[in-house]
Amino acid sequence: MIEPALLFGDRYELGPVIGRGGMAEVRSARDTRLDRLVAVKLLRPEMAHQPGVRDRFESEARLAARLNHPNVVAVFDSGEEDGVPYIGMERLPGRTLQDRMAGGPMDPAEVRVMAVQVLGALQAAHEAGVLHRDVKPGNILAAPGARWKVGDFGIAKA
Repeated sequence: MIEPALLFGDRYELGPVIGRGGMAEVRSARDTRLDRLVAVKLLRPEMAHQPGVRDRFESEARLAARLNHPNVVAVFDSGEEDGVPYIGMERLPGRTLQDRMAGGPMDPAEVRVMAVQVLGALQAAHEAGVLHRDVKPGNILAAPGARWKVGDFGIAKA
C-alpha cells in the first residue's frame, strides 16, 4: 500500500484517496515540480498482473492525453513506480453529475449547459478518433465556474 505524502513517480506527494474504481484508485496529490494540486490515478497492484489490465490502463493515459478540450479532464503525465502504473491528471473538486443528481432535480437551464459541454467533449474525442464507451453521471465531473468535464477513459477505444 502507498503511504500518504510519499514522493511517487519522482514528483508527486500523494495525499488521501478521492476516488476508487474497479481497477484503480485516485489520490489527491501535489506535483512538486510544478507546485500544483493534481490527481494521480494508480492501478491497483493486484490488477497489474491480470491479462490486458495494464495495457488497458496505459491505453487510457494515451487516449485521454490526445484530447485538449476545456470539458475533458486533462492528463499531464503517466509512468510507473515500483511496478505500479499511474496517470497524473487535472485535480477537480471531486463532485460528479451523479452527486448533483442525487441532490434532487436539476434546473433545465443547468441541464442544457451540462449537456452542451459534455457533448462538446465527446465530439472532440470522436474527432480525435477516441470512443469513450463509459459515459455515465459518475464520469462527468463538476469543475469551477459552472463547467462539467468528462473523465475516466478507462475503457475507451481508438
